[in-house]
Amino acid sequence: MAMTFHVDIVSAEEEIYSGLAEMLFAPAEMGEVGILARHTPMLTALKPGEVRIKTTDGEESSVYISGGMLEIQPHVVTILSDTAIRAKDLDEAAALEAKERAEKLLQDKHSEVDFARAEAELAEAIAQIQTIKKMKSRR
Repeated sequence: MAMTFHVDIVSAEEEIYSGLAEMLFAPAEMGEVGILARHTPMLTALKPGEVRIKTTDGEESSVYISGGMLEIQPHVVTILSDTAIRAKDLDEAAALEAKERAEKLLQDKHSEVDFARAEAELAEAIAQIQTIKKMKSRR
């Protein structure tokens, strides 16, 4: 039997996931991290992307996060994110629309645009689209 650890994924609005896992993958700022039970303690920033959780029954769950923080303790992993959405609940049309809107804002050099915010929105939209595509390819 594989060793397990507890995972909590929490957004500003609600707890998205709480349960046991055999393995977890998360989009850390410096690259994707894979986590097993008894991982070395770590605290790192996360970028927008997909968190994959391999549960004890062999299933895999996916959650989109808008970034946040990852805390690893030997038997507990916690992800805190402003936005966390179950990947199956992502709206592809809305993500594509958000991407187009952010790209237009970044191209318009004559308006008073908050470029940092537009770039962040673009990164989030692209991460949502990539999460949806990965989920579809695993089916």
